[in-house]
Amino acid sequence: MSTVHVVTGAGPVGSTVALQLAEAGQQVRLLTRSGSGPEHPQIERRRVDVSRLDQLEAAFAGASVVHHCIHGSAYDARVWRAELPAAEKAVLEAAGRVGAVVVFPESLYSYGLVDGPITEDLPRAASTGKLGVRTELLAQRDASPTATVNVAASDFYGPRVLMAHAGDRMIPTVLAGKTMRVVGSLDQPHSFTYVPDLATAMILAAATPRLHNSFLHAPTAPAVTQRQLVERVADAAGVAVPKMSAIPTWAMKAMGVAARSMKEMSETAYQFDKPFVLDSSASEARLGLSPTPMDIGLKETVAWWRDRIAAD
Repeated sequence: MSTVHVVTGAGPVGSTVALQLAEAGQQVRLLTRSGSGPEHPQIERRRVDVSRLDQLEAAFAGASVVHHCIHGSAYDARVWRAELPAAEKAVLEAAGRVGAVVVFPESLYSYGLVDGPITEDLPRAASTGKLGVRTELLAQRDASPTATVNVAASDFYGPRVLMAHAGDRMIPTVLAGKTMRVVGSLDQPHSFTYVPDLATAMILAAATPRLHNSFLHAPTAPAVTQRQLVERVADAAGVAVPKMSAIPTWAMKAMGVAARSMKEMSETAYQFDKPFVLDSSASEARLGLSPTPMDIGLKETVAWWRDRIAAD
């Protein structure tokens, strides 16, 4: 009997999940408000507001898995709290009605400030701002009778990654030979997760019932400093390493007094001025997966950006 894999959202994670499933021959139903997303014979794109329970009955018909990959319309705690819990509540209820497991790409925000490597056994109890919203979402999932899986990742890099520290803030800058200004420190170790590795882990976790109702870390390569990352992007692109500088977190906090967007960014700036290292070894063992070597991932990333820039 054929089954349907529903994907909500066509950002970097949703699009990558949809394409990996489609290329494996699976039937994918991609839901966005605009009907956008990658084109593929195995992907059916539908215009659906996934926060509307009344629109989800038909959208989830025949589904065995829902990959819930939407994000807030702005990087703002007030927006997240207004939009995300209600949408997840509707998705969990609709998925439960058809017996589908819901898989969530998750951040590391709920861990808060951690001294040492971030492992799955640490408490996830952050309570303020955007960090607290993520904690509340995890609690809502745990309280739902619908089966769920959380797969957490650090900052993204990879094809289709746009608004990210290692996305449009970095790759086009390095390719253009312009000065690269990073947040926090150039020389503290930081983990970056390759989005195709996150997508692969989500798909496998959904297909593995013993992993349902668990919290996993996406396979993530060893941490690098932002200076090393810029150098490796340049090496992957075959271009000169650009000049680099850092925007200190105290400056971001000062600017946040007058600009709410800067205040929201400074809330998580601690991740870049101290070591921020994701340990995915335990989850890798449970999943039977390993991270893509960063040099390979960066070559794919640079190639994608060059195609994008050439098409503009």
